[in-house]
Amino acid sequence: MATRPLISLLHPDVVLHADALAVPKARPVVVRGAQTVAKSATAAASRAQFTGLALVNGLPGLAMLRHGRLCLVLTFTVTDGLITEIDVIGDPARLAALDLAVPEA
Repeated sequence: MATRPLISLLHPDVVLHADALAVPKARPVVVRGAQTVAKSATAAASRAQFTGLALVNGLPGLAMLRHGRLCLVLTFTVTDGLITEIDVIGDPARLAALDLAVPEA
């Protein structure tokens, strides 16, 4: 995932929230700003074996799998055509509570 195309989708003041099980440091993380969020998203994508579009509670998101198992889900808040907030979910209890579906082509 290249950071330049991603930055064009992000609001300059975008905020990324990652729960404690979504990041290697095992503590919740908040990242702010388009450049920093894009770099963090690129690093997260490199840890997954598969990343694909998903409907998360009926809205577009991303699902990441490692060893054939769901490991992360990203949800997005979009305002005026730009992503203003990203929630990265790795906690198994939170993942289990999501309604996930594959979008129809």
